[in-house]
Amino acid sequence: MKILYSPASPYSAKVRMAAKSAGIDAEGVVTDTNAAPAELVDNNPLGKIPVLITDEGQSVYDSRAIMQFLDRSGARRLYPRNAAKRTEVEVLEALCDGICDCLLAVIYERRFRPEDKVHQEWIDKQWTKVTRGLDHLEANMPRSTKTLNGGHLALAAMTGYLALRFPGKWERGRPKLKRWSAKFAASFPDLDAMRPR
Repeated sequence: MKILYSPASPYSAKVRMAAKSAGIDAEGVVTDTNAAPAELVDNNPLGKIPVLITDEGQSVYDSRAIMQFLDRSGARRLYPRNAAKRTEVEVLEALCDGICDCLLAVIYERRFRPEDKVHQEWIDKQWTKVTRGLDHLEANMPRSTKTLNGGHLALAAMTGYLALRFPGKWERGRPKLKRWSAKFAASFPDLDAMRPR
């Protein structure tokens, strides 16, 4: 299998860590979405990463669809079998992915608009959502276990992206979240190496 990815992408980080956690050997292929290479657009008409390409040539795209595929295909499950617990994990993943959506909206607003056209009100609105999400996580930190689930991996990818793009702007007042991220790095160095870089 292959995963087309970008090293900075939190969604890419999540699925790469998930493949390793599930016991699936997937080759990572660094992909520049701006260049729209044929391997990317032929496997995802949206031209977005990550994309998983199976040994049979099937394309799976959108990180949550990839996560579900890995959960079904791997030697180890990424989501609990118990329905209530599974829903908790899926909601945690959705929250972390949603925070990443807002963070990327901020980055793109600054990166792709001339400085005099940057819409600060839009940035502030996105950052308010990020702040609410992070504060919710701080107050409701998921239980850490030896076995990682999809929610844990989304959280690791999100905190990795925050550390990459917003260092010093999210940690204050969130000691539990900061500790969780550091503990993840220490406990799972092979996965930590896949976090956004």
